Amino acid sequence: MHGVERNPEHKRHRYLTAGELARLATALDGLRDQGAANAVRLLLLTGARRGELLAARWADIDLAAGVWTKPAATTKQAALHRVPLSTAACTLLAGMKEHATSEWLFSTPRHNGRHRLDIDDAWEVLRKAANIPDVRTHDLRHIYASVLASSGLSLPAIGQLLCHSTPVTTARYSHLFDDPLRAATERASAILTGAAPAEIIPLPVRK
Repeated sequence: MHGVERNPEHKRHRYLTAGELARLATALDGLRDQGAANAVRLLLLTGARRGELLAARWADIDLAAGVWTKPAATTKQAALHRVPLSTAACTLLAGMKEHATSEWLFSTPRHNGRHRLDIDDAWEVLRKAANIPDVRTHDLRHIYASVLASSGLSLPAIGQLLCHSTPVTTARYSHLFDDPLRAATERASAILTGAAPAEIIPLPVRK
């Protein structure tokens, strides 16, 4: 439509507290559909988009190298994306592969040999069990990014892991650097003002 002024869109970002994450983990363990539970676990461990994960093939996963290579056809940017996998993600994937009966990581008989298309029903069950009614599956991607940012990882590195096409997209997480940066500046201030002793690092003596 042309000539119609659009209402401003206010993007929301929902993060999980430690207590909510613990409740979600318990709900995942108790979920009857463990295929969907594993999908949620991998969304948390990789920060991947749901569509990318559900369309993943075992041929895309190199467990020996700990790398997931996403084909261009499955990514939002239509570009090949190679992302490292954590030990926890590799362990989960290795367990899944032992019972795999399809080329897809996530498949169901009702999809006629194709990959699973959604986990919506399972997610509704999880949200109720974990008491997180306002959390979407896409929020798991933001949660992964927030943990990376809060641990001090640079925005360019986060952008690479999330397969962002521009730095502007990753910049939404810049406020999450406040805590580690504040801790660093408080430490520096304490040393400079004498409130805390400076750490003395012994240097090797050349003989």
